[in-house]
Amino acid sequence: MQNTLDHVENIENLFDRLFPIMRSILGEGYRSSLDILKEYVPFSYNYYPSGKKVLNWEVPKEWVINKAYIENSKGQRVIDIKDSTLHVVNYSLPVNDYFSLAELKDHIYTIPSIKEAIPYTISYYKPRCGFCMSQDQLDSLPEDTYHAVIDSSFVDGNLVVGECVLKGHSKKEILISSYLCHPSMANNELSGPIVLAMLYNRIKSWKDRKYTYRFVITPETIGSISYLSDHGEELKKNLHAGFVLTCLGGKNPLRIKLSRRGNAPFDNLVKEIDKGELVSSIKNLPEKMRIEPFDASSGSDERQYCSPGFNLPVSQVARLVYGEYREYHNSLDTKDVMGIENLITSCDQLEALLKLEEEQLYYVNRYPYGEVKLGNYDLYPSLNTNGDRESDSAASLKQQMNSIDHFVAKVMNYLNLADGSVSLEEMKKKLHCGQEEIKIITNILLTKGLIEEDL
Repeated sequence: MQNTLDHVENIENLFDRLFPIMRSILGEGYRSSLDILKEYVPFSYNYYPSGKKVLNWEVPKEWVINKAYIENSKGQRVIDIKDSTLHVVNYSLPVNDYFSLAELKDHIYTIPSIKEAIPYTISYYKPRCGFCMSQDQLDSLPEDTYHAVIDSSFVDGNLVVGECVLKGHSKKEILISSYLCHPSMANNELSGPIVLAMLYNRIKSWKDRKYTYRFVITPETIGSISYLSDHGEELKKNLHAGFVLTCLGGKNPLRIKLSRRGNAPFDNLVKEIDKGELVSSIKNLPEKMRIEPFDASSGSDERQYCSPGFNLPVSQVARLVYGEYREYHNSLDTKDVMGIENLITSCDQLEALLKLEEEQLYYVNRYPYGEVKLGNYDLYPSLNTNGDRESDSAASLKQQMNSIDHFVAKVMNYLNLADGSVSLEEMKKKLHCGQEEIKIITNILLTKGLIEEDL
């Protein structure tokens, strides 16, 4: 039986278990963190061994870190990863040597502009040896001889991706993805996977699901690239919408980074909500959002899902956005900054957006190659002159649509737009139709067998 995340205490307990773990892109810390999340989401695991070619990348070796510390000449620990997992450069080479203060500084990383913070520093793909501490601490070190120890090694291992699918009525899927590879940071690291687990628990409890939901946890970048290397074509075929969850703490409005397409179904939905043009009775819909275009130069795994060869309809959802808050990628990114209650709000709003997407209707033209010969379906005038055009069903259509010309134009444009990416709500606006008019056209086209719901 899966654990639930329906109370603040349960969410906080999950956070407290995950926060102190030394994580990286491969290794025991990542695996144990994923195993903890598996108590809430029944993941199956995909394995990618070290050395495996994945698209244009290669899975690296696993980093094994046993201890890392610096001692002064009296044997007193200056820093120790037992106190903070951020004290060592992630993927650092081993070292066991003595250094003067000047020599030691060549291996120390700080944030001079935020003197009290320990930076998060990585060197996955270039061998380095290094430690991290606050600038205040570095400034306070006296001249001395320091013993620096990093007990690490690199072994063949496996990159692991967690995957769980909740089946719906439709083969069309919604992807919910996050990453789990940074040590001891709250908003930047744990808000995404915790909200993903919360959403799984919410969606699992829905009595009726239209879409199939795919939940994916990866190490950032290399993990999504690995996953796409053997799931990319499947996602291209079935994916209706997707979200990369990151930085969902804080009290800021939701920030939606649109997919590369910019006009995918969810892109259009949030734009309509933001304009105040979509009315719904669904609770917890965000009243205000910050919507931004796709940018391949920054962000998270949406860059991989939206790379041009895949071009998946995947957005990124955040609140307290990476690079825009002082605590980003350093030891100040704590539970208090993130806020457990803020994760609940993020989950509430995301669930509401998903429920709204479930309500949207999408239709596809059953004959999308060339124009449909509407005359065969009694939907086009049998006589075309410079005067009035007539149809065998002219009387009823004129009653419904004011004129045959008006009706034919709407039908032709409807069929041209009906590719499964334009919701009925959006179709109504594009065709300048009222609610009753779009319903009449839709029902006629369904009855004639020219369209079908996209499921």
